[in-house]
Amino acid sequence: MSAEHQKPPVALLLPGQGSQYQRMAAGLYGYEQAFTEAMDTVFGLIGPGADAVRSDWLSSDPVVSIDHVTRSQVLLFAVDYAISQQVISWGIEPVAVLGHSAGELVAATLSGVLALEDAVTLMWDRINRFDEAPPGGMLAVVAGPEQLDGYLGGGVVVGAVNSPTQVILAGPQDPLTRVAEALRVDGFTCRPVPATSGFHSPMLAELAEEAVPLVEKIEFGVPRLAFYSGYTAAMLTERDIADPLLWANHPVAPVLFWPALNAMLADGDFRLVEAGPGQCLATVARRHPAVSRGNSEVFAASPPRVAGDEADRAALRRLADRLAD
Repeated sequence: MSAEHQKPPVALLLPGQGSQYQRMAAGLYGYEQAFTEAMDTVFGLIGPGADAVRSDWLSSDPVVSIDHVTRSQVLLFAVDYAISQQVISWGIEPVAVLGHSAGELVAATLSGVLALEDAVTLMWDRINRFDEAPPGGMLAVVAGPEQLDGYLGGGVVVGAVNSPTQVILAGPQDPLTRVAEALRVDGFTCRPVPATSGFHSPMLAELAEEAVPLVEKIEFGVPRLAFYSGYTAAMLTERDIADPLLWANHPVAPVLFWPALNAMLADGDFRLVEAGPGQCLATVARRHPAVSRGNSEVFAASPPRVAGDEADRAALRRLADRLAD
């Protein structure tokens, strides 16, 4: 292939809270070798709680809901990581990563900033810490952040900026319910995001800060590929990487996915692959001007919604074929 027809390099988009659904990517387990080995490696690092997590993931009638913090976060991490390893096993070498929420730790792992064992330790510590958090929630709103200032209060904040016209609000459950009612009365389109905690809101700040001593013990590496952060909306610097509070504050800080995607696509053209369950990030990325102009392309490793084991396998085969073109 001549240089002028060379395909852009691959960048991985790694989804987080809200993208989970029951048996996400389960059709690949025991069927795709690299995916299965990666899932088993993560489960092995979890320790004694792993069997219950795996059982609930594979079950159609789990003991603990996939939306509970003790299931959603760790399984999102595991599935994102395992799908990424499956893509890499095809001989594809991503040159950049961008994570959303829980996907940030996967991005850190794939880039070499975090060892897998340390990333799982941080994730599992976070999960067990936030299991004690008061009830909270998240709400997707079709609006820009500037349109919502007059509605926020009671601990409810903009928890994520997914696009110029889609934000996620987060906070304690009762104030969030009141905000949702007010928005609907005024004609805004809203829908709850599957979550039992108010991720990316101040309600988790105290619990998050308790993780700082654990973060301080971790040895962080230098990124071996471009690591665009959903928290800083830029490539992580050495100073960012060395800041324990930045890592501990992931569950509290807002996710700036669209600004981070802007930064990535301003640096070059990519084949953007959503390497995780669903197609939430791919759907957003397809609206970016760099994609609509045809400079960059967007692909997804999973079907857009839960559709069964064969749909999981077919979506992955389709991705492999398209990336091989």
